[in-house]
Amino acid sequence: MNILPAIDLKDSQAVRLFQGDFAQKTIVNATPLAQAREFAEGGMKYLHVVDLDGALEARAVHAPLIAKIKQENPRLFVEVGGGIRSMEQVEDYLNQGIDRIIIGSAALTNPEFVKQAVEKFGEKIAVGIDAKDEKVAISGWLEVAETDYITFAKEMVKLGVQTIIYTDISKDGTLAGPSVAHYEKLTSALPTTKIIASGGVSSVEDLRELMKTGVDGAIVGKAFYSGKIGLEEMREIQGGQSC
Repeated sequence: MNILPAIDLKDSQAVRLFQGDFAQKTIVNATPLAQAREFAEGGMKYLHVVDLDGALEARAVHAPLIAKIKQENPRLFVEVGGGIRSMEQVEDYLNQGIDRIIIGSAALTNPEFVKQAVEKFGEKIAVGIDAKDEKVAISGWLEVAETDYITFAKEMVKLGVQTIIYTDISKDGTLAGPSVAHYEKLTSALPTTKIIASGGVSSVEDLRELMKTGVDGAIVGKAFYSGKIGLEEMREIQGGQSC
């Protein structure tokens, strides 16, 4: 299973939120470039970057900063989500060397966009599904739809999406443990799709439990920043097939 340390960007700083609440923000590193460099020098292979301001404003607010993160750390496989609403934004990120684009809210409101992006860029396109009480949430987690996460994931796979990044909002930033049952359902319903787990990871034991579900990767955020999981531990677990 691959490990993807996370950098969430707000006001050009690396932050962590509690259950997606922008009012409950903690700055974990005022210099995201330094944080990315730490992950790269620490032997990590992947980096998960979220433009939180972009998610709120429906545009790529931190695109220049994210491009610089990739430029300074070319060996990192960098995936980016947050505020991606058009093919132009997708193409701009890819032209800057970003390895994978995560389409979030727009996947629910504009599935044709996902279809076009996948047809043009294939596996470079992932869909991020964030759920609250198993229902899909959009617009920086401020709105909740009536669509359940399994149904929505199946719809995205029918469009050709090969990678799904699933977050249970109730777990995000809580260190309460991941929603293992949700990932068991996803990997069972979509056995040929790459599933990346996000939210709630608090320990190496949590990562080992996620490995048992068959997910291809796990995102680690607050557990790293709070010192519960170190770089060495993440390096020991990462490996296997690319996620």
